[in-house]
Amino acid sequence: MPRDRDASFEPQIIKKGQRRFDGFDDKIISMYARGMSVREIRGHLEELYGVEVSPDLISRVTDEVMDEVREWQTRPLDEVYPIIIFDALRVKIRDEGTVRNKAVYLALGFTMDGDLRPLNSSSFK
Repeated sequence: MPRDRDASFEPQIIKKGQRRFDGFDDKIISMYARGMSVREIRGHLEELYGVEVSPDLISRVTDEVMDEVREWQTRPLDEVYPIIIFDALRVKIRDEGTVRNKAVYLALGFTMDGDLRPLNSSSFK
């Protein structure tokens, strides 16, 4: 960070004491969700923003999201869903260095109040 004698310099994008700018984590998560590797994300961020990002930072950001995903997957569900909708979407996913067609499954359930909620796979036993 540039310094001046009377400390009047005020950064515009990343404020003093801030480690990352707003929305940066969202961009990393978006690229990770699209199947980009840590190396690809790092290269892409350097190309777009001209900043070097450590692989450790990218891993920490994606790990934070994975904790939220695990919490969501283990949340308690209602006892009864009068209507349940199952569907699948075929998408191309990079897996072990090759691109393969895989199914992404979706389960939605209407509650007794008429609210539509996504269901997690651990609830089907």
